[in-house]
Amino acid sequence: MPGLLRGVARTAVVAGTATAVSNRVSRRQAGRWAEQDYQQQAAAQAAAPPPAAPAAPAAPAGGDMDSKLAQLQQLGALKDQGVLTDAEFEAQKARILAG
Repeated sequence: MPGLLRGVARTAVVAGTATAVSNRVSRRQAGRWAEQDYQQQAAAQAAAPPPAAPAAPAAPAGGDMDSKLAQLQQLGALKDQGVLTDAEFEAQKARILAG
C-alpha cells in the first residue's frame, strides 16, 4: 500500500508541475501575441493617411463645365488614392453634376 500511495503522490506532483508550466507558457505566449498585435496596429495607424479635408470644393453657382470637370478629376484622384469610398465618390459626383 505505501508503494501505491507513493506512486499516486508522484503522479500528482508531476501532473501539477506540468500544468503550472503549461499555464505559464500559455500566458507568456499570449502576452507576446498581444504585443505583436499592438505593434502591428500602431504601424498600421502610422502608415494610414491623415484624414482628408472636405472631399471636393463646392460647385460654382454658374455651373461652368470646365470647373465641374476639374472637380470630377479631383474626386477621381481622391478615389484612386483611397481617400474616398465608392459611395462617397458617387454622392459627391452626383452633387457636382446636379449643381
